[in-house]
Amino acid sequence: MVPSSYSPYFTTVATAAAALIGLLFVAVSLRDETIFGGDARPGGEALAITAFTGLVNSFTVALLALIPGANVGIAAVVLALVSLVSVVRLNSRLHVARNGIVLAITLAAYGAQLGYGIVLILNSHDTGEIPSLAYILFATLVVALQRAWSLLRGRHLLPGTTLGGPAARAASRIASAQPEQPKEAPGDPGPA
Repeated sequence: MVPSSYSPYFTTVATAAAALIGLLFVAVSLRDETIFGGDARPGGEALAITAFTGLVNSFTVALLALIPGANVGIAAVVLALVSLVSVVRLNSRLHVARNGIVLAITLAAYGAQLGYGIVLILNSHDTGEIPSLAYILFATLVVALQRAWSLLRGRHLLPGTTLGGPAARAASRIASAQPEQPKEAPGDPGPA
């Protein structure tokens, strides 16, 4: 059971994570061809998926912590396991551990969340681990935000690459088009 003094915190985390999930979808839609499309880069897919995983983890645990009488440890354990499996599988499949520090922090945060969740399940009336879980959710939220920001900035793109897709091609055509010269009216002697 979560003490009522933590309700504002978990409400804020759930609200922030929900808003950031929406912004992540916007970031992905701005660079869709380089993340999941034909011109996709493995780094972009990894950033998008791990950011989404972290945000969903924080959102779901915080939201379930607000249910009166619920044992937040169950949510923490289930989502920590899902998040750990997701990050490990993605990292091994894409072979993109470009930022080993962020990967280590992510795995440590989900591992700690798993541990605190187990303690909360075993001692459902002992709320001593709630502050630790709250800090873990904060850490996963910050790491997910960093990954979403990197995605938006195009950090997954190789230097010198251009964006593909219809919108990028249209923008390229517009940028390279020569300004249209005004046509002379009949009988107009032209510039003097």
